[in-house]
Amino acid sequence: MPEVNEESEVRQENLGGFAALGLSTRVLKAIQEMGFEEPSPIQERTIPSAMQGRDVIGRAQTGTGKTAAFGIPIVERLDRTIGVQALVITPTRELALQVSEEIARIGKFRGVKTLPVYGGQPYERQIRALRMGVPIVIGTPGRLLDHLGRGTLNLSRIRTLVLDEADEMLDMGFIEDIEKIFASAPQERQTMLFSATFPPEIERLSRRYLRDPVRIAIAPEQVTVPQTEQAFYEVRGHDRIEALSRVLDMETVERGIIFCRTKKEVDELSEALRARGYMAAGIHGDLTQRERERVLGRFRQGEVELLVATDVAARGLDIEHVSHVINYEIPQDAEAYVHRIGRTGRAGRSGVAITLIEPKEFRQLRDLERGIGQRIQRRELPSLEDLWDKRRERVKAELRAVLRSGRSLAQLRELVRELLEDEAEIDSLDVAAAALQLHVNGAEAVPVEEDFGDTGAEPGMVRLFINVGRAQGIVPADVVRAVANLSGIAGNVIGVIDIYDRFTFVEVPKAEATRVMHALQSGQIKGRSVNVEPARRRS
Repeated sequence: MPEVNEESEVRQENLGGFAALGLSTRVLKAIQEMGFEEPSPIQERTIPSAMQGRDVIGRAQTGTGKTAAFGIPIVERLDRTIGVQALVITPTRELALQVSEEIARIGKFRGVKTLPVYGGQPYERQIRALRMGVPIVIGTPGRLLDHLGRGTLNLSRIRTLVLDEADEMLDMGFIEDIEKIFASAPQERQTMLFSATFPPEIERLSRRYLRDPVRIAIAPEQVTVPQTEQAFYEVRGHDRIEALSRVLDMETVERGIIFCRTKKEVDELSEALRARGYMAAGIHGDLTQRERERVLGRFRQGEVELLVATDVAARGLDIEHVSHVINYEIPQDAEAYVHRIGRTGRAGRSGVAITLIEPKEFRQLRDLERGIGQRIQRRELPSLEDLWDKRRERVKAELRAVLRSGRSLAQLRELVRELLEDEAEIDSLDVAAAALQLHVNGAEAVPVEEDFGDTGAEPGMVRLFINVGRAQGIVPADVVRAVANLSGIAGNVIGVIDIYDRFTFVEVPKAEATRVMHALQSGQIKGRSVNVEPARRRS
């Protein structure tokens, strides 16, 4: 278990309302490390009652922070000497994994272990963990019933039972399974039930199994910003920074705010964007007032084009002419979404609000749409061909602007004339193309595409293997910085980066792959010499 001195300083001034909830130093330390600044409404209203052992009925949309609302009290009230004492029932495997990971992070400095239990995973692994006495189990109804039937899950010492996404359980036909699980747990226990809606079956369940519950309802705000064009892009988790880069390259972002959930994400994303060549800066609760004012001043003056911020840090911001608001992750609820996108489309101006969505978050997206009373337009992520077409149009526009500006080109025309006289085998189109090469890619020679075969990258890209990874402290920004600085290619053309314990995969444009490999072989990543080669071809 990580050591935490109870007397060690926890910057409570940066934990806002969390510090007022009577939480232990270890849990506050974990919350601080997770980057949370303020409790969400469901957390603020649930945690005090749950800490007292009261039963709770929480009505709130997906993504409002319910996991921490019940996870924090579970961790705080845990007695790790008595085996399984907290059970969380979820409708899906994905949610079980998500809840397990978040509660584990909350309990990190208390040495708390969690176990996700779901179908599709071998029984042996789950049984072994249950025999070792893991204190918190999160599982789907079917697999939990299987373990109860086998006698490998003992609920006799359960102190807290949580039913998450109860209405989805009903839709999936799990109500009978849930009642069997409830009946297997001691009657003297704390029960918490969370649901976005409360159909009659859920009400009946709550009346039967909960005792004098505290009822908490969080209603989403029902307004939106009509001047703002709203859209979402579907992304995969490890492709998120690549997807964001493509969106930024396709959109004409005069001044944009990118919202993240935590301070840690703000720091990581702003660094990654700068490594890719964007003018980005982060702002969150750990910044002093002087640092905050400096960042905002640079943003207002155009020295920074992308402001990466948490919701708390963005409160009270009054910045004109924000063309884009981008949700790097889907907001917790409709109210947070409305407040975010309200930063653009002001004073009659048009604005664009973009949200990046993973497939597992589509239900949360639908809840968000119901909360704001309208659909959010789906857009296809730009392809490499789309980006090149956009870049080509941008270069043509820049050339037209110079040609129509009336600016004297006499000296440059003379230079072209000299080249044509010195190099008889080239013509004026060759000279113009070479000039564009310098403008677009710098002074490097025109890249030559080699046949690397199918390395598992998307069309037009090559996937490279690098023999360093997490064990060497490598993060995506290190890879982007090394590739861009050593090879001279633009950071925003670098594709997907997958970092594993002892190796890394990075996708680069096929035309630049040879140059990147040679540059990295003769350089270093984070002070380490590396070996680079094309990833193995797919069989």
